[in-house]
Amino acid sequence: MDDAALLTDLYELHMAQAYHAEGMEGTAVFDFIVRRLPPGRNFLVAAGLESVLAFLEALRFGPDDLDWLRATGRFGEDFLRYLGELRFSGKVDAMPEGTVFFPGEPVLRVAAPIAQAQLVESRVINLLQFSILSASKAVRCVLAAEGRQLVDFGMRRAHGAEAALLTARCSFIAGFDATATVLAGRRYGIPVAGTMAHSYIQAHASEEQAFAAFAQGYPGGCTLLVDTYDVPRALGRVAALARRLRADGTGRIDAVRIDSGDLVEQARLARRLLDEQGCPEIRIAVSGDLDEHAIARLVMQKAPVDSFGVGTRLATSSDVPFLDCAYKLAEYDGQGRRKRSTGKETYPGKKQVFRRLDDDGVIVDDTIGLETESVPGHPLLQPVMLAGRRCCPAWTLAHMRQQLRSQLASLPPRVRMLTAAVSPPVRISAGVTQLAAEVDHRFG
Repeated sequence: MDDAALLTDLYELHMAQAYHAEGMEGTAVFDFIVRRLPPGRNFLVAAGLESVLAFLEALRFGPDDLDWLRATGRFGEDFLRYLGELRFSGKVDAMPEGTVFFPGEPVLRVAAPIAQAQLVESRVINLLQFSILSASKAVRCVLAAEGRQLVDFGMRRAHGAEAALLTARCSFIAGFDATATVLAGRRYGIPVAGTMAHSYIQAHASEEQAFAAFAQGYPGGCTLLVDTYDVPRALGRVAALARRLRADGTGRIDAVRIDSGDLVEQARLARRLLDEQGCPEIRIAVSGDLDEHAIARLVMQKAPVDSFGVGTRLATSSDVPFLDCAYKLAEYDGQGRRKRSTGKETYPGKKQVFRRLDDDGVIVDDTIGLETESVPGHPLLQPVMLAGRRCCPAWTLAHMRQQLRSQLASLPPRVRMLTAAVSPPVRISAGVTQLAAEVDHRFG
């Protein structure tokens, strides 16, 4: 996006110009936090860091951006020259993607000259919120599926192209097996998977003709949609075609997909008919308004489903479409700062999150402490950018998937459930508490 620097809120530019005019160039420390868990969620998953780092490294105000800002009449020439030379030069610490976290914990920390740190706020929140939402929704589907295949079908109803791509990426980190979004396959190396639409069946003179033509086009294996007209009749046609392809050695049918009706009964019917007609190798995929709760019901009722296609409710995080998240000042020019607004209080200073595990590797608690404080547990925030350049390993999506798998194993069993449970406590260290009292005294 060539004009990404302008993808911000106006007040960020207003504040940056005011800082510049006042000569305020001290280092500001900002924390990105999620204040509270959404209803029904017991934990969240850190995601979106790669997108944030790419944005910060590429941050530029080009000539066209500056001309547009100049034309608004809101900004002086001295500030516009400053923007023309601006490059992000700060430090970023963050939880690696695939880390589970809890409310109030700094997920990402930016330390940079205050105008820089302020200017990036809106886009940082924008990228992190959506990615965390997507990964946290997707991992619930993974937990519900209990090892069955999951495919992201969400692009067509995602809220824009970027949302579709981020959903594909974050769902793969969460443990999905593939995506139907082709560009995500190219951009991120995610396996792509797809079947056919009802229109393909309807466009042919008969269902048999449609099945045969599609199978001929994909002799290495295909999935056929069986609920366009009559499911039992379609399954009989699929079985007959599969037997003929097997006998001729000219192809195979991998699976059938059902997209409507009572999916439990339809899947049971499909499994019985395919087995009776000599096609036990054909797998059963279902789709159609699925989310983690629908998947859990299918699993609980022992529906013989091998694969779930999850679309709209994943890509929109339909039950939790936003997070109560914030990017707040914690320090300026070496001195702690904090907000005391009712219900929106923050803690001052450069903080770290320390996680304690028991002897079985299960999370006991997290403690938010000062970066320099000696607190039991291992630190979750890692340096990822220094002087505006990445300093972290080039983590692959496979590494992030494994990171999350390990993190899920460290959660108490009750916290992995889809129903609300008490999460491990998040404690505030003595050092943070003392610094907050000092800041309160200083600022009245």
